[in-house]
Amino acid sequence: MKRKLCLSKNNKVFAGVCGGFGEFFRLDPVLIRILWVLIGLPTYFALPLVLYVICWAIMPAQKD
Repeated sequence: MKRKLCLSKNNKVFAGVCGGFGEFFRLDPVLIRILWVLIGLPTYFALPLVLYVICWAIMPAQKD
């Protein structure tokens, strides 16, 4: 079955972006969230915030 990157309905805290990445890469979404925070520390969360909003805008919602 072909995997598709989309917003998660099941692993959703805010918009489902990190949950969607976790499901796509078959990783725990908590690990994705921790990585997101670690990337944000040196940039004062500016880069991850912008990337999160872009991903939220362009990623389709899960159909299931």
